[in-house]
Amino acid sequence: MEDMEDLEMTTSALKEKEFDQKVDFKLWKRLIKYGLRSKGLVASTMISLAVVAGVDLLYPLLSRYAIDHIIYGSHTERILPFALVYAAAVLAQGFCVMLFIKNSGKLEMNIAYDIRQDAFKKLQELSFSYYDKTAVGYIMARMVSDVGRLSELIAWSVVDILWSSCYVLGIAIVMLVLKWQLALIVIAVLPPLAVICVYFQKKILKHYRDVRKQNSKITGALNEGIMGAVTTKTLVREEKNTREFEAETGRMRKSAIKAAVLSAMFTPIVMCLGAVGTGLALYAGGMSVAGKWAIVGTITVGTLATFISYSTGIFDPIQQLAGIFAEMQSAQASAERVITLIDTPCEILDTEEVIEKYGTAFEPKRENWEDIEGDVRFDDVSFAYKDGEKVLSHFDLDVKAGQNIALVGETGAGKSTIVNLVCRFYEPTEGRILIDGVDYRERSQLWLQDRLGYVLQQPHLFSTTIRENIRYGRPDATDEEVVAAAKLVHAHDFIVRLEDGYDTEVGEGGGRLSTGQKQLVSFARVILADPRIFVLDEATSSIDTETEQLIQHAITKVLEGRTSFIVAHRLSTIRTADRILVIRGGKIAESGTHKELLKLHGYYYDLYTTQFKKDAVSRIMTES
Repeated sequence: MEDMEDLEMTTSALKEKEFDQKVDFKLWKRLIKYGLRSKGLVASTMISLAVVAGVDLLYPLLSRYAIDHIIYGSHTERILPFALVYAAAVLAQGFCVMLFIKNSGKLEMNIAYDIRQDAFKKLQELSFSYYDKTAVGYIMARMVSDVGRLSELIAWSVVDILWSSCYVLGIAIVMLVLKWQLALIVIAVLPPLAVICVYFQKKILKHYRDVRKQNSKITGALNEGIMGAVTTKTLVREEKNTREFEAETGRMRKSAIKAAVLSAMFTPIVMCLGAVGTGLALYAGGMSVAGKWAIVGTITVGTLATFISYSTGIFDPIQQLAGIFAEMQSAQASAERVITLIDTPCEILDTEEVIEKYGTAFEPKRENWEDIEGDVRFDDVSFAYKDGEKVLSHFDLDVKAGQNIALVGETGAGKSTIVNLVCRFYEPTEGRILIDGVDYRERSQLWLQDRLGYVLQQPHLFSTTIRENIRYGRPDATDEEVVAAAKLVHAHDFIVRLEDGYDTEVGEGGGRLSTGQKQLVSFARVILADPRIFVLDEATSSIDTETEQLIQHAITKVLEGRTSFIVAHRLSTIRTADRILVIRGGKIAESGTHKELLKLHGYYYDLYTTQFKKDAVSRIMTES
């Protein structure tokens, strides 16, 4: 993929998207819908919270009754019924709290599951270009930490917000009913509290967005550091890498500390305002009990005690809301990143007419799929990566079914771009590509890619057995078919020499196998899928000579009768190609068989003779 690396994998392309807009309530509405998918759990949780809030509102009223009727009224005969009612309220509340915790835990897991399912499905649908421009660490941070934070917030904090809001509203209503004049005095502190909330919201949100952005960068740096550990050591970059990582984590720490300081200031301010409200209620109510404040009127001791409880209670949930609000700033940044991933547009899409006939990647209509013969034609094709120069300009190429086409040329010439256009990982900016005489955009992506075999320079194996890696593209393949594919590419001999044979675990990324062995296994995997069009992108450039000869023998057998494109660095592997194309500057500079191109004494001749001399010198040095 050298061409794409040169053109796409730039530092600017990997920068995290900036989020600087205000809190988006439409976004939160979408997120809450994930919770509403579990309607039974949500309903049960709401009912249990309603009971909890109702009992909390009842406690001060029970205290008022006890003070006014049992203590001051001396109705001692009412103590037992009062105690039974109080005990019943405690038991009901305890049961509902248990139910709430149980349901919220389930709801959190369900929400995380649903969001990750949607995000992973989107990752399967996204075009090849998305992975060129997006670091793995960024995707992992969104799928793991961001989704975890969101599911926790929706299942617990959003529910707590509903409870706190209902509880505060209930207290206000009860106080207004009991003594509206005194209630207005207590509620008077709420407007300044709202102003403070708006101010802190902007500040905390800004710093938490920075924290989440830096977290994505750090995850990406960790991923690259682990994957590139060998390169780091061989180039002695340990100290420099450590300094760079320290700088990234330092920026995250700085933003996190600022956010924590603001959050720490927010809660005490709310507590102080709550104390002011309680003090006002105590003063005004005390004066009223003593009959010295005609504005409020006379109230009983029980009513005053109730007001004190409510004035304290109304600020407790507000303090809780303040803490939740601070958490929501962080979750807002996470939500923006997750929703952005889910909403990422696919650069390559099938039309509605194509989907109607051929289906989608998840619901294919294979019964409507035509067979592929293998004719491939580039008709006046031009192509440029986004924000990049043109790679191909008015490119024409006609390949007949069964032909073996080799592409050679310097790095960045456009070789990998050509094969990626054939595979429809990208689409032409201008012109069209025809498969069997039909523009491939008139058929589905899956129709084409299901008949493709793509062998990369650096093959990827999954962390499972060799057998499962070979049958990855055809899960229904029998063991006999797996073995037959391995034999065809000369992988069987080394596999059976392993301790567990085909059941050998290959490790993460195939780390327990050599590069050549991984290449043979990946080649067997492609063969088992029986594709009509083969693409080998520098498939033999990173392996030893012996393995290269094995693959070369396999290529000769397997590619017979199939259309194939071989991007080659080692020219010895393409001497038998039906046609060799020398690509220079996105155009065909030379075309012909191996012998025909040597006779031209052009670019290919110079390239081949230079490489032949280097190989000869290398063999002599090895033998000596």
